[in-house]
Amino acid sequence: MDNLTRGQRLPLAGIAPDGRLDIGLAASGLRLDFACFGLGADGKLLDEPYMTFFNQPRTPCGGVALCDIRGDLLGFSIDTGLLPAAIDQLAITASVDGDGTMAQLSSGYLRLLAGGAEQARFAFSGQDFAQERAIMLGNLYRKDGQWRFMAVGQGFNGGLDALVAHFGGAVAAPAPVAAPAPRPAPEPGRISLEKRIEAKAPHLVSLVKQATVSLEKVGLASHRAKVALVLDISGSMSTLYRKGLVQQFADRILALGCKFDDDGEIDVFLFGSKVHQPAPMNLGNARSYVRDVVEAHPLEGDTRYGRAMEAVRRFYFPDSQGGERKSAATAPLPVFVMFVTDGGTSDKPLTEKQLRWASYEPIFWQFMGIGKGKKSKSKKLLQFADSDFPFLEQLDELSGRLVDNAGYFSVSSPDEHSDSELYDLLMAEYPGWIRLAKQHRLLA
Repeated sequence: MDNLTRGQRLPLAGIAPDGRLDIGLAASGLRLDFACFGLGADGKLLDEPYMTFFNQPRTPCGGVALCDIRGDLLGFSIDTGLLPAAIDQLAITASVDGDGTMAQLSSGYLRLLAGGAEQARFAFSGQDFAQERAIMLGNLYRKDGQWRFMAVGQGFNGGLDALVAHFGGAVAAPAPVAAPAPRPAPEPGRISLEKRIEAKAPHLVSLVKQATVSLEKVGLASHRAKVALVLDISGSMSTLYRKGLVQQFADRILALGCKFDDDGEIDVFLFGSKVHQPAPMNLGNARSYVRDVVEAHPLEGDTRYGRAMEAVRRFYFPDSQGGERKSAATAPLPVFVMFVTDGGTSDKPLTEKQLRWASYEPIFWQFMGIGKGKKSKSKKLLQFADSDFPFLEQLDELSGRLVDNAGYFSVSSPDEHSDSELYDLLMAEYPGWIRLAKQHRLLA
């Protein structure tokens, strides 16, 4: 039996080759309602009858049905072979029934069973949450024609009604009911940006939509931030650049930048033995951006994280000159830095100093190592065997910082995760840092 951690995935073919399985659910310390949402490729409810819960115990196709599983509070019987082709995901959720928040949970679990035998379990507790009143527990989803499962464990503001609305369903209002407040009109800059994306970079439209879903999950739909992409240009990265994998990844970060800021661009830093800051990546130059900047700045023979971090800090917080800082610096907007590398650094002492000094600034460092290892200290992300990036893991646990200002995960290739999976990973630790940054007055 596998004990799953948040963000971990597994193919159903290995545990339920016939596509039939049961999902057992339990929780103690708080009364919960469980539901299963049948979603299309856009992440929205296919149709109202495809929300399976206590008041609607079976989908029209029979692919999802409530069932009793011995020892569990509730269960869902799944037969993927009966699901219509338009169903791309099954989202398993829980919401508080009555008063209370998820922080009051003593313990809970979701388990996967095939042939009556438990195959995998995902445990959770109130320690994983704060004031949320709903949880997205797990996702069954199609990938390359096969079904897979992902342990999510993501808290969600609002209860069952908020979940229904999030997935595009209609929420029945109790009577009597006051007229709903009108939805705020989109900001003029936002409308203009959406039109510019469609006109100048239509290949980003679906990426922006996926980023939107992930941000909504963590309550950051209206969040504003500056975004920087820091790319390793050491020689070992040559294959990734040549295959276009770095360009594809940069597109995904630009899409996130479009959600965080309406100027439609992100700042880019390149580092090897030296640091370069080319013109920002934007909607107009996006398609060939990475190829063009690497032609202008050929790959180099060293890797220096610290020097790159110093350049980023000097750019966004010039008063620091990239040096030591001992008191909090306040700014109206945070900086989200996506830091990409495929190897270790030759300036470890400087790197550690930069991360400690940067903890006094409103800047979050999301490190991604490209290699065989897939390990993260957060327990929110993938947990596998040995990591190829022990120093990045050490940075993620670095002492002497005002706040924990970094996140880390590793991938075997920049395109390993789907768009939605990647954005969920990027938002695993950032929302928690936002809360800490506000508490320590790093954000105005």
